[in-house]
Amino acid sequence: MADPLFTRIGVAIDIPEPWGEQLTRRRAEAGDPQAAYTPAHVTLLGPTEVRTEALPSIERHLEKVAAAQPPFTIHLRGTGTFRPITEVVFVTLAVGISECELLAEAITASDEVNRDSRFPYHPHVTVAQDVPAEALDAAFDDLAGFSAKFGVPAFTLFSHGGEGPWKRRRDYPLGS
Repeated sequence: MADPLFTRIGVAIDIPEPWGEQLTRRRAEAGDPQAAYTPAHVTLLGPTEVRTEALPSIERHLEKVAAAQPPFTIHLRGTGTFRPITEVVFVTLAVGISECELLAEAITASDEVNRDSRFPYHPHVTVAQDVPAEALDAAFDDLAGFSAKFGVPAFTLFSHGGEGPWKRRRDYPLGS
């Protein structure tokens, strides 16, 4: 049972259609169970426990972060991996890296939000994680020629109650 004093949140940029569904489906085909719960996205703040009472303050902070960042373009192209550090294959960002880094840094500038800093922030779209090596290799090879370019008008705050998919709480339009 979830602790009502804490809420798990995440902040991400959705990958629009048709590419979002394509990348989510490829993640499922790799055998990654997270595909059923987490649609394709670029993480700005990974799963983070916050005090539930702090949510209004966090939401005000996210409004300010979004207002300060103009809309931008992401160009996804090719694949990368974090192996051997972690068993992850991802689609890389060719354009939009700096904007994502600036957003991620600004989001964690709140006293109520503490990013897991075991690894440096690296914007990407996960397409296979913690699956057998053959499935990681196949996802890496299958999406090596992947390319998608799209505008980013907003980011989204999600919450998770401990089971099932992440729930969209609110979108934050950029530059508003």
